[in-house]
Amino acid sequence: MTLFVIAGFLLGCNPSASLEGTYINNAASEFSIADDTLVVEQSEGNRYLLHRSTGFRLLNDKGKPGKLQYEKEEWTAVYDTDADVLRESRNGIIITFNADRSIMTAGKRKYKQIK
Repeated sequence: MTLFVIAGFLLGCNPSASLEGTYINNAASEFSIADDTLVVEQSEGNRYLLHRSTGFRLLNDKGKPGKLQYEKEEWTAVYDTDADVLRESRNGIIITFNADRSIMTAGKRKYKQIK
């Protein structure tokens, strides 16, 4: 019985098991509005793939949104178990998560998990 309790505790404390998901961010400035989606999937071991899709509209001089534009990026990251963070390899972005993994912070952007 004790073995099952310990095994359950260890499985529940494995943060890498719960990093995967879809996270969204909505942002606006005086120049644009944007909707950003990051899909996190485990690749192999402690390596992760992040698929970033951004839809944005530039604002004209009167503040009216222009044509919807899209950008896509593929990131790779390594999970650092000691620091409990993902380290994105190309741009050096540090990706952190809150305790229940419902909020992800990539650099200065906060993303909310939707699934």
